[in-house]
Order: sequence, then C-alpha cells, then structure tokens
Amino acid sequence: MKDMKINEISKIALLTAVALIVFVIEAQIPVPVPVPGVKLGLANVVTLFAIYTIGRKKAVIVLLLRIILGSLILGQVTAMFFSLAGGIVCYAVMCLFYQLVSSRQIWVVSIFGAIGHNIGQILVAAVVVGTASVALYLPVLILSGIVTGLFTGLCAQYLYKHLKKVNII
Repeated sequence: MKDMKINEISKIALLTAVALIVFVIEAQIPVPVPVPGVKLGLANVVTLFAIYTIGRKKAVIVLLLRIILGSLILGQVTAMFFSLAGGIVCYAVMCLFYQLVSSRQIWVVSIFGAIGHNIGQILVAAVVVGTASVALYLPVLILSGIVTGLFTGLCAQYLYKHLKKVNII
C-alpha cells in the first residue's frame, strides 16, 4: 500500500514539475494579441494529460500546485487570482466533458476548458475592476480559447495516444 502511495505522489510531483517548467517558459513568450488574458495555455496540456492518466482528483492537485507555485516563482501573486479562477472553471468544465467524450476527443475537452478559463478570468476581472464592461473582451477571448484550446488539446491527445501505444501509461 505504501508503494502505491509513493507512486501516486511521484506522478503528481513529476507532472507538477513539467507543468511548472512549461508555465514559466510560456510566460517568457510575448503574446502578439493586445487583448489581456490571451495566451497559449501550454501548461494545460499537462493538466489534460493528468486527468486522463492519474485521474481527476489528482489532476486538480497538479493544477493548483502549478498555479500557486508558478505565480510565486514569476512574482505574479496578484495574477494568481485570475489564474486560479480561470483554472478552476477550466478544470470543472474539462471534468464535465471528460465524462461525455472518449480519449480520442481530448481536443474537444480542451476547447471547452479554454473557453471556461476565459470566462473565469473575465468574472474575476469584473469584480476587480468593478464593472461588467470587461465582458467586451469575451468574444475575442472565446475565439482565442477555441484556437488555443484546439492546439493544446491536440498536443495532449497526441501525447496520451503515443505514450499509451508504447505502454508508458
């Protein structure tokens, strides 16, 4: 029983470390779109992969650790609240769609998760700014969520498919 627990903790730690590395590297990439909140969300590849390989309960630990530690490492503690809101809504949406689609459609889960992430961030922005006018960014954020969600979803699906094929997962 202890070996299983160590195995689970090791998987969570490894996936968290990978997600953190991806998160920190992505933070260094300039975004060509002048709309706040638009980014690739490459660390979500790890979250999706975690949901499909270690389960939803352990994947949320990876997500929360990545957001909290990543924000502290980058010195973006204020931005952590936006990331937490977006990440939690994204995670909830992905868990819902995870139950509805097969592992051959991880990209669908990712698209809806990315849209959820953007909605979560807009809700926090509305509270912080004190006006719902920030919702004017929502159409652009949803469009970017579809594009970036498709990309990260295809990456996660490809990773999952090929690691399963070579019996690593």
